[in-house]
Amino acid sequence: MKRIAIFASGAGSNAKNIIQYFAGSNRIKVEFIACNNPKAKVLEIAKSENVPIHLINREDFYSSDTLLRLLQENHIDLIVLAGFLWMIPENILSAFPKKIINIHPALLPKFGGANMYGMKVHEAVIANHETETGITIHFLNEKYDEGEIIFQKKISVDENDSVLSVASKVQLLEYEWYPRIIEQLASS
Repeated sequence: MKRIAIFASGAGSNAKNIIQYFAGSNRIKVEFIACNNPKAKVLEIAKSENVPIHLINREDFYSSDTLLRLLQENHIDLIVLAGFLWMIPENILSAFPKKIINIHPALLPKFGGANMYGMKVHEAVIANHETETGITIHFLNEKYDEGEIIFQKKISVDENDSVLSVASKVQLLEYEWYPRIIEQLASS
């Protein structure tokens, strides 16, 4: 059995999709959700899906090995970021080389980096009159959105598209592909 931990900060729609995708699996289990926002909706999802929750604070995250020990004690094989907005500290990065992945709602290297997340990305896509966008799933490194790309999937952006319609199209790609790529990585 491969064990994954999901790190999330917000609404948790990707986390919910991942939890439900693996709910009946005898090969992959979502062991827990680590969350840095005590008001995040992902906590309600975790409770309703019976997934343990670990709230983390900035001081412990960056100044101690508390979360690293938790990951090791739970024999985590893969860390999956699902809307997690903090930079991962070096102690966790070095303990999990090529075992921490993120999904970005654009075709990196375009529209990545610090403060480029969620609707900000889709707004930039529309403002720059892009004709395509999509998702990028990548390994984490010490810089925002610069880790090795694992997978990309494109969609077209039409002249009639709005920020909301682009967001909706991209979210469908996330739901379809993120669990599949997680499954491939956890199985390798």
